[in-house]
Amino acid sequence: MRVTDARPARGADGSRTSDYEYDLPSELVATRPAARRDASRLLVLKPDGGLEDRTFPALREYLAPGDALVLNDTRVFPARLTGHKPTGAPAEILLVRPLEEAGCWEALVRPGGKLKPGRVVDIAPGFRVLIEDSAPGGGRVVRLESDEGVDPWLLVERHGRIPLPPYIDREADAADAERYQTVYAAHRGSVAAPTAGLHFTTELLRCIEAAGVRLVRVTLHVGIGTFRPVDAGRPADHELHAERWAVSAAAADALSEVRAAGGRVWAAGTTAVRTLETACSADGRFAAGEGWTDLFILPGYEFRAVDALLTNFHLPRSSLLMLVAAFAGRERVLAAYRHAVERRYRFYSYGDAMVVP
Repeated sequence: MRVTDARPARGADGSRTSDYEYDLPSELVATRPAARRDASRLLVLKPDGGLEDRTFPALREYLAPGDALVLNDTRVFPARLTGHKPTGAPAEILLVRPLEEAGCWEALVRPGGKLKPGRVVDIAPGFRVLIEDSAPGGGRVVRLESDEGVDPWLLVERHGRIPLPPYIDREADAADAERYQTVYAAHRGSVAAPTAGLHFTTELLRCIEAAGVRLVRVTLHVGIGTFRPVDAGRPADHELHAERWAVSAAAADALSEVRAAGGRVWAAGTTAVRTLETACSADGRFAAGEGWTDLFILPGYEFRAVDALLTNFHLPRSSLLMLVAAFAGRERVLAAYRHAVERRYRFYSYGDAMVVP
């Protein structure tokens, strides 16, 4: 990776999970999106160590002609199915990912103690979910069944709801179907949005591209692990949930061309970071590919694919916060979070953004 600024060294600090705690007043958790996507605030972690309070459209000022801005074009699908057991008691199925056998999925269920293999949940007339087996991490293998023999994806699209994160303590509504989705979402498969991308409008992306910045799309389908805190006392003992990724030949070629010409690779979000670092070889070469990644980036990691990072504010003790700390330095990031709290930034999925240029 090229050294282009005076960013402090990324040492191997933060060896304990408790090193990633910070205080956040509950009222700063954003439960609704901003009035406009690009109306969010932007906290800039300057190369000299300072902080600058901007609004999101100012991102254009930090991108340079010849740079690449990498966007995760995954699409959130309505993975939350609510229904009833034969007794009439309510039940919920959160689909995590489809399995190879048609109609079968890995899922989380509620109430977990009651929905054991062999149980059935009725979602709608003629549509039900069969609990077939247990899965790692307390999950289940479930089968979607329809009296009409309808494609399981159509059943999910018809009867499912957008699965908002647990800290947004409300039911998803019609507005969330649009706003909890990036404007460039293309490939369905995520149970959570790549939230750094929620701030972009089509117009802003056009302006960025017109300024000579290459927009490069990759895919990582965000799984349920994004909601889970690191419970182990040491992050190194935590196992990250694997997620599906893909980088096309066109995307790999574009990134290689940008890097060869001296441009910088910007990642819009931690999911883009993990995709790029998975697809990049030790010598900094990008290659097309697809598969599953459980790459867990902690302080001490040597970045080889990403030069600059755009991200939202993340939960304490989360793998996402640890990734940002690995990129910019743990103490520096936590200081920025304290600044954001003092300045009343909005946090988490529907919150504001920060950039490490």
